[in-house]
Amino acid sequence: MMEKRILALDVGDRRIGMAMSDLLGWTPQPLYTIHRTKDEEDLGKIVEVIKQYDIGTIVCGLPKNMDGTVGFQGEKTMQFVEQLQQLIPPEIKVVFQDERLSTKSAKQVMHTSGVKKKNKKNMIDTIAAVFILETYLMKK
Repeated sequence: MMEKRILALDVGDRRIGMAMSDLLGWTPQPLYTIHRTKDEEDLGKIVEVIKQYDIGTIVCGLPKNMDGTVGFQGEKTMQFVEQLQQLIPPEIKVVFQDERLSTKSAKQVMHTSGVKKKNKKNMIDTIAAVFILETYLMKK
């Protein structure tokens, strides 16, 4: 029996980074970044990815304050995910993953890898999504 892939989302105000697991659910792989326009268009792009790759679980990074509480950005992320859930089949599992320090980790990886400054903006959210998925897969 083939497993379904896991999709990770790093939802921001300007971009949504996406990463996906392999079919065995062992390794995260960067997908790409959606440059935000309107919620309807952004959600439509995510729904297309879900269909294209036969996604079974969505892991969405939940930005939390350092004390563990959910702040304004976390609330916006949860509202966006609620909209997404209206558009996808109910059997697709949606979970939140604490994403504190995922962007910082992504920046550190890009710096040590020598990624040019002009490319960083396009990659940061996708790499953060990889970290979100990696954290989820380690707990699984």
